[in-house]
Amino acid sequence: MGKIFAIGDIHGCFDKLQILMDKIDVDFDTDTLVFLGDYIDRGPNSSEVVEYLIDLKKRFSKIIFLKGNHEEMLEDFLAGIDRLKYLTNGGQQTLDSYLKKSRKFEASPIPQEHLDFFKRLRLYYETDQYIFVHAGLRENIPLESQDVLDILWIRGRFIDSDYDFGKRVIFGHTVFPEPLVQPNKIGIDTGAVYGNKLTCLELPRLIFYDS
Repeated sequence: MGKIFAIGDIHGCFDKLQILMDKIDVDFDTDTLVFLGDYIDRGPNSSEVVEYLIDLKKRFSKIIFLKGNHEEMLEDFLAGIDRLKYLTNGGQQTLDSYLKKSRKFEASPIPQEHLDFFKRLRLYYETDQYIFVHAGLRENIPLESQDVLDILWIRGRFIDSDYDFGKRVIFGHTVFPEPLVQPNKIGIDTGAVYGNKLTCLELPRLIFYDS
C-alpha cells in the first residue's frame, strides 16, 4: 500500500504550494495525493494554482481533487447566482488573476480547461481507513446521503463532535493555527492565505509538512 498525502486549502497561494510540493517525497507510482478544495479566492494567484494542478493531473494519475465551498461559489457566480457573495468572499482576487492573463476579446477570462477542472471536482474520497471531505460531515448520516451543504460548509457541529464516523475524517475549510488532531478527525487548513502555512498530512504515519 502506498502513502496518502492530503493538502489543505491553498486559496491562490501559489508560492506556498510550490514550496510545500518540493518538501514532500511522493512516489507517483504507488502514493496518492488528495487536495481538499478551496484552490482559489483571497490569494493573488488562483489561476496559477489551477494551472499547476491541471498539469500535475496530466502527469500523474493518483490525484484526487475535492470541491470546496469557494469552488461552489465560483460556479454560482458564473451561473449568475449570488454574485456579490462571491466577490466579497475573495472572488475578486480570482477574477483579477484570470483577467490579467486573458485576451481582450475572449468570451470568458477563465479558460475552458480550468472550467472543466472545476466541474470534475469530487465531494468526497474514501479509503479503507479515511474519509476526505472539504468541510466535514453531519452525525448519524451515511456518507452517500450527506447534504452537499454540510460537506462544503459545515463548521461547529462537526468540529465539536466526537461522533465516530466509522473512519477518520480528514478535512480543511476551518482554519486552525496548527493541525487539529482528534481521534475521529484531522483538520489541516492552517490559514495559508492569512499569512500562516500551507499544510500537508502524510498518512498513515501522521506526519505533517508545511510551507
